[in-house]
Amino acid sequence: MTNNQPSPVGIMRLINGYWATGVLAAAATHSVFTHLADGADTSAELARRAAIAERGAQTLLDGLVSIGLVELHEGRYRNTPEAATYLVEDTPVSLAPFARLKLGHTGSLTDLAEVVRVGGPIKDVVVEVANNPHWEGIVTAIAAQSVPAAGVAAEVLGLADAGEISILDVGGGSGIYSGIWLEANPAARATQLDWEPINEIARRLLDERGVGDRFTTLNGDFHTTDFGTAEYDVAVYSHIAHQESPESNIEVFSRLRQALKPGGTLVVNDYVVDDDRSGPAFPLIFASEMLLKTRQGSTWTRSDYRDWLIKAGFEDVSFHVAEPATLVVAK
Repeated sequence: MTNNQPSPVGIMRLINGYWATGVLAAAATHSVFTHLADGADTSAELARRAAIAERGAQTLLDGLVSIGLVELHEGRYRNTPEAATYLVEDTPVSLAPFARLKLGHTGSLTDLAEVVRVGGPIKDVVVEVANNPHWEGIVTAIAAQSVPAAGVAAEVLGLADAGEISILDVGGGSGIYSGIWLEANPAARATQLDWEPINEIARRLLDERGVGDRFTTLNGDFHTTDFGTAEYDVAVYSHIAHQESPESNIEVFSRLRQALKPGGTLVVNDYVVDDDRSGPAFPLIFASEMLLKTRQGSTWTRSDYRDWLIKAGFEDVSFHVAEPATLVVAK
C-alpha cells in the first residue's frame, strides 16, 4: 500500500474466512485429498475420479492452493505435507470427517455477537446432553484429534512396558485412548465411563481394533457416577475440562485422585492457554466455541490446571506439548 499503510489483504481473508471452511469441507466431501494422493493431479482427472464437474474441481483446487493445502508444480497438483498427513481418508489421524462436520457449525457464529453480550449460549445447549442425536457423527469425527496426544501420553507414561495396569477413561467418547493404549500394552485393561449411546459406539470401534476383550464400559454421567477408590493405575480426562467450570473440574479431579491407586497418574488433555493468555493461537480462539456452546466452559490456563490439581490432592504436575492441545500429567 502507499503512504506506508498496511495492506487490507489479511483483514479481507479473515472477513471471508468462511470460504476456507467451505472449500475444505467440500474438498473433504468429494475425497479430493485422497484422489490427489492417488495421483489425480489435474482438474480434469480429479473431476473424473471424484465424479464432479471440471469447473468445480478447478475451483476447489484454486481454493486449496490459496489456503495452503495443495501445491501446484509445473501444472500438476499435489497435497501439501499437512494435507497428505491429516486429510487423506481412512487413516487413524484423518481430519476429513471433522472438516465435513464443522461446516454445519458455521451458522451458529451468527449468534456470537449476542452470545458475547449476554455471556453464554442463547439457544439450547446440545453438546452436554446424553440424547444428542448427532453423537455417531461427532464421536467418530473428533476421534482423530486425540490420536497424537494419546501417542505422546503413552510415551510419557511408558505404558508399553507398564505391565498389567488398569485404565479409567472418563468421557472417553470413541475410546481412542483405550484403543491406542491397549494396543501398546497387551497386558493392560481399560474401563470407559460415558453415556450409553457413546459407549455403544466405543465398544464397536474397539472390537474393530481387536482389543475389545480388554475393554469394558460404565454407563453414566461422570458428574454423578462413582469412580471407585484406589482401583486404577492411570486415568484420562480428555477434552472435557474446557466445557466445565473451575469448581466442577476440581471436584472431578478430586474424585479421580481417589479412584487412582497410590502412585497412580492422571492424564488431562485439553486446549491450554499460557498464563498471560497471549497464546497459543488455537486454544485462544477455541474459547469462542465454548462461549457459544457451554454454560460455564472456556480454555483454561496452565496455572488453572496446576492449582486445581494441587487442590485435588496431586503433588506433581507437568505439561507436555501435543499440538494443538497440551497434556497435563498429574501424580
